[in-house]
Amino acid sequence: MQIVVNRLLTRYELTGKGRLVLLLHGWGDSSDGLSNLRKSLAKHYQVLVPDLPGFGNTQPPEEVWDLDNYGQFIKDLLVKLEIQQPYAIIGHSNGGAVAIRAISLGLLKPEKLILLAASGIRKSWSAKRFILQAIAKTGDIATIWLPERYRRALRRSLYAAAGSDMLVVPQLQETFKKTVRQDIRTDAATISVPSLLIYAANDRAVPLANGRKYHQLIKDSRLEVITDAGHFVHLDQADKVEALIEEFLK
Repeated sequence: MQIVVNRLLTRYELTGKGRLVLLLHGWGDSSDGLSNLRKSLAKHYQVLVPDLPGFGNTQPPEEVWDLDNYGQFIKDLLVKLEIQQPYAIIGHSNGGAVAIRAISLGLLKPEKLILLAASGIRKSWSAKRFILQAIAKTGDIATIWLPERYRRALRRSLYAAAGSDMLVVPQLQETFKKTVRQDIRTDAATISVPSLLIYAANDRAVPLANGRKYHQLIKDSRLEVITDAGHFVHLDQADKVEALIEEFLK
C-alpha cells in the first residue's frame, strides 16, 4: 500500500485487527526485514510497518533529517491514516532509536515499547570520525548492519572515498552523519512505559552493552539476551524473539 505523507510517497503494510502495533525497521533495511514478525503479530493485533523515508519504496527526504524528523514523520503517517496512537512500538536498531526519541518528544505515546538491538548510544568521541576511519580501512563495516544475504550486493555500492556511502544509502549520507551524532541516553531516561529490551550476545553492530545501558536508564524495563544471534536477532532466532514479544504484549 502507498500513501503520500509530507510530500513523500510512502510504502506501508497494514494488516490484522485489534490493538495497533507499530514496527520500525533499522538503517539500510525496510519493512520487508520485519515481514515475518508482522505476519506473526497480525494474528492478534493490527500491525503497521512503514518503509521509512529513504528506504525500501519510500521516497527519501529532500532535506537532511535526524531522529526528530523521522519521529515527526511517523506521527504524521498515523494522522494521515487516521489511526490512533499505537498500543505498542517495536523498533529494530535505528528504528528503536527513532522510537525512543519520538516518545521522549511526545510525538508517539505507546503503552508498551520493545527494542530489538536498538542503537542510539554514542561514544564520547566523534561517531562520525570513527565511521569515516573504519570505512577507510574496510568496506565491510558498512554492511555489518545487514543480513548476510544482502551484503554482497550492497558492498558494491560503496564509493572509494571514506565515508562517501555512509552505510549503503548514498542519498542519505548527510542524514546518517547527523543521526549518528544524536545520543539519546537522556531521552531513554524519560521513558516510563513498560519496555522489553532484546539484544543479541553476538551483535557486532550494536553491542550488548548498549542493551544493558538502556536497561539501567529505562525504569520499567526488562532485558533479554539471545545467544547464537547477531544484529538481526529477530531473524536469527525468530521463534525465541516472537515468543518473548507475544508474552510481553499480553
